[in-house]
Amino acid sequence: MAATKKKAVSQAKKGERIRQVAAIPFRLNAHGGIEVMLVTSRTTRRFIVPKGWPMKGKSGRKAATIEALEEAGVLGKTLKQPAGTYSYWKRLANRFVRVDVVVFLLEVTEELADWQEAKRRQRAWLAPADAAMLIDEPDLSTLVNTLKLPGPAPLEQA
Repeated sequence: MAATKKKAVSQAKKGERIRQVAAIPFRLNAHGGIEVMLVTSRTTRRFIVPKGWPMKGKSGRKAATIEALEEAGVLGKTLKQPAGTYSYWKRLANRFVRVDVVVFLLEVTEELADWQEAKRRQRAWLAPADAAMLIDEPDLSTLVNTLKLPGPAPLEQA
């Protein structure tokens, strides 16, 4: 994954837009309402969704599923079609770069008590409107706040 990040940073230095993938982990509560999981970022501790760089040889959907496991400790079924996109300014060592993020919904089937980044992140289940208020990126906030699950088509394993 480091090679992919280096490539992205190189693209950013040339003024090119760079891409990431993200997952919005979700579940239905006892009343059938949607809840989404947010995690804190490692450095600024802001609430975000699990996201990362594309992974060589893996689809965006699969990479988003892996990021959700690493950053939020959740397993589940990732929908094939992206839920949407958003852009944000990423802080690099000596500059900010614009990043376009493709977002996938992940229906959580298992929440791990211990996971790779458990000591560096907190996670929280929230109603979409509450989650949207905690997210700093306006486009992601809107995406979460207006989250709609697809119709009766079955979810598919990533």
